[in-house]
Amino acid sequence: MVRFSRLTEPKRVAGPKFFMATNDDVGSDEAMTEKERLLRGAIRDYYDRVYHRDAGFEAKISHHLRRLAWHFQPWQGKRLLDVGCGSGTWLRATADLGAIPTGVDISQVALDACKRALLSADLHCGPAESLPFTEAQFDFVSCLGAIEHFLNPQAALREMVRVAKPNAVFLLLVPNADFLPRRFGMYSGTEQIAVHEEIRSLRGWQMLFESVGLQVHRRWKDLHVLSFSWIMQGAWYLRPIRLAQAMALPFWPLSWQYQVYHFCSFKE
Repeated sequence: MVRFSRLTEPKRVAGPKFFMATNDDVGSDEAMTEKERLLRGAIRDYYDRVYHRDAGFEAKISHHLRRLAWHFQPWQGKRLLDVGCGSGTWLRATADLGAIPTGVDISQVALDACKRALLSADLHCGPAESLPFTEAQFDFVSCLGAIEHFLNPQAALREMVRVAKPNAVFLLLVPNADFLPRRFGMYSGTEQIAVHEEIRSLRGWQMLFESVGLQVHRRWKDLHVLSFSWIMQGAWYLRPIRLAQAMALPFWPLSWQYQVYHFCSFKE
């Protein structure tokens, strides 16, 4: 069951780490500059050649995603847009329940894998800050674990708002700067920090979502790590640590969690 939670106070967080880029480098309201093209090109190359290098193998839909999709039923006839869809496991989970799937990702390699696994998907390659859709198209907009990797998160969120129907809902999964191991210097970020990763406090994310006209209704813990496959990832000597983390997360308060789901709609 998802529950309301009390918000934490905002904290200052480290800025983007990609070539010392800041949001000023990638202004969303102006034409793309040469610098922005170079940044996006380097990011696209990373996701094509490194992050999604194994995307040719169809990924299994996790029990976690199937349960998440089931929670938001009914899907029949609803148009879903997943921004940063990757190889499409979330799209497939919702399509199995009747959703009409649309995905956007910066990696063509990931989209090719998604298309092979889900022929019905309408897929588009490009940055989240410039979505190739007209206004008010989608009933459900999701972005799961990707906003923090966009060069301009606010511009990307504005685009998601623009293409959503007036009664649409939004599901956003974001990392928490106050994640307990991170506060003690035991965690510095995902492998994607090599290109760009901008972490905020839960209060910081709340303020960002509100700045584009969204209202957060519910927040809950992301407990996808409660799986054998997650615990067994990586080097063998890290597995006891991952096991301990997986066992502790269900008991930690929301403010200590690594990733947190935000269920939103337009402000009333």
